[in-house]
Amino acid sequence: MRFDQEVCADLDKAIKLEWLETNGLGGFSSSTIVGLNTRRYHGLLTAATKPPVGRMLLLAKMEETLVVDGRRYDLSANQYAGAVYPQGHRFLKEFRLDPFPTFLYEVEGVKIEKRVFMVHGENTTVIEYELRKPDAECSIELRPLIAFRDYHGTTHWNEGINRSVRQESGMASVTPYQGVPTLFFGHNARECEESGNWYYNFEYALEKERGLDAHEDLFNPFLLRFKLDRSATVIASTQEHNAATAPALRQGEVQRRSRILAAAPLSDLLVQQLTAAADQFIVQRGELNSIIAGYHWFADWGRDTMIALPGLTLVTGRFDVARNILQAFAESADQGMLPNRFPDAGEAPEYNTVDATLWLFEAVRSYVHYTGDFEFVRQRLYAKLKEIIDWHVRGTRYGIKVANDGLLACGEPGVQLTWMDAKVGDWVVTPRSGKPVEIQALWYNAVRVLEDLAHRFGDSISFPAELTRDSFNAQFWNAEAGCLYDVVDGDNRDSSIRPNQIFAVSLHHKMLSPEKARQVVEVVQRDLLTPLGLRTLSPHDEHYHPHYSGGVLERDSAYHQGTVWPWLMGPFLTAYVEVNGRTKQSQRQAKEWLEGFADHLRTAGLGQISEVADGDPPHTPGGCMAQAWSVAELLRAAVEDIYSLPLTTAVLTEAR
Repeated sequence: MRFDQEVCADLDKAIKLEWLETNGLGGFSSSTIVGLNTRRYHGLLTAATKPPVGRMLLLAKMEETLVVDGRRYDLSANQYAGAVYPQGHRFLKEFRLDPFPTFLYEVEGVKIEKRVFMVHGENTTVIEYELRKPDAECSIELRPLIAFRDYHGTTHWNEGINRSVRQESGMASVTPYQGVPTLFFGHNARECEESGNWYYNFEYALEKERGLDAHEDLFNPFLLRFKLDRSATVIASTQEHNAATAPALRQGEVQRRSRILAAAPLSDLLVQQLTAAADQFIVQRGELNSIIAGYHWFADWGRDTMIALPGLTLVTGRFDVARNILQAFAESADQGMLPNRFPDAGEAPEYNTVDATLWLFEAVRSYVHYTGDFEFVRQRLYAKLKEIIDWHVRGTRYGIKVANDGLLACGEPGVQLTWMDAKVGDWVVTPRSGKPVEIQALWYNAVRVLEDLAHRFGDSISFPAELTRDSFNAQFWNAEAGCLYDVVDGDNRDSSIRPNQIFAVSLHHKMLSPEKARQVVEVVQRDLLTPLGLRTLSPHDEHYHPHYSGGVLERDSAYHQGTVWPWLMGPFLTAYVEVNGRTKQSQRQAKEWLEGFADHLRTAGLGQISEVADGDPPHTPGGCMAQAWSVAELLRAAVEDIYSLPLTTAVLTEAR
């Protein structure tokens, strides 16, 4: 993926293009293609101090000055109030992902290539500068700017900072505050000179747009001066690294990423790109694994993890990771509920979701579909799955309980339990209390999955799934609109056209007749389908919001009121192919829709799929620049529904 000088020199374009490096621990490195930070989350090293959470932005950036025959040229770029200074992007000839961020600068005929990558399994970022055309006497000066703060916050001038720099041969280290990690800088500089200067009032444009703290001061502890006869290296890490190890670290990362691509289920370019993107979300949680919901600001969420698991781990053949994730979340279940999220600071998990737990059953079904590993499920998961169903039947938190009609009710005032979970203060934007449509689809699917497993294991489960199916069809079918109601709450029927009904068609176990399923897909296609996913509300609805922008109130008001979500394209493609008989024609159409995302990979988070987009054209991307379930569901639908690869080793329903 390459961008030439014309794009790099155009700041309006360049600062909208973001790159991302991750380390498999929850840490990351990220900025724009010109190195101008537009978010408080941008920085060269955000370390996960309690993997995959406890994230701290340690190293914000490097101020870079190239000296050619005594003449000084700044290569960096920063946004201040009303001005960009310096303007190093003028010297940037090219940016490419190859496979990690690579910058090519040219000054007076001298070409300098900079590479940035993270080391998997470490809070380590390597920055390398290589002289490509040595036509002059060159040196380069690097001034690291440090923040040492929670990655959601900002740093400001203070007298409490410890300015001391510990120096050894080829190593400098700083511990600016008590209780923070020491940051080591392995380097091959000829000089390391202490400075101790604050740089003031950096402005982050995207935070300003979002109505958040958009200004920051950063501290420069020292200056590194290199004679650039060939290469200059800095390894910023929470552990000590000699700069001479950089080539081996780089080669190790190249080989690791090559193995990821080699395991892609198809040679199709888009599938390979999505496979590479998928790797960035898989992280360690203790001895097991989890999934980061999105970069830059999400941790690992139960709902997102269960939805993303098939696409990120099973389609890509990472069955051991899938096992670890299923075990980690099953072990964390409490009162029949999976945690909604693990907080960033490592506190106790939060249990405030109705659907995450139900998605666990679909993830387990998918796991045995791909692996045939029923023994793992029997030993580690089956008892927990039975316990979950029992809790839902007798009732658990937040009014989650099976009603007399076999449908699953949920909700209490002031609580948002479904994936449409926006909340501003005490205002729940889309409360959906009662019986939401996708919760019924997930509940029925969960009960059927457990029945299949029970049959396989010689056990018996007694639940009137037929009652659930009959009640669902009687209460949720909106004959006038030819689709499903979004929520049923007593005598109230919410006729809003939303994408939640698509799950009644896309999930493995279904309650709808083929004709009703076809009608649901047609209505969703007509009102909600866009090139970047499904709208969350029909544009014909009076509550529709066409744009996701502005401050917290404006954005959360639009979050599920028309905003497009790319992850919903996955279940839509599954449902579309299903109701059209899985013909070559339906798969061609689905492939055409999928391939529309190829351009998106080059327009926001490079090589990634965004969290959301505007409901109205041109569907400008927003939210997280990289979202796990967006990548996962596109990848899953591509493999399972468009290409129909014969990956199955065992199908659950064959056991019945």
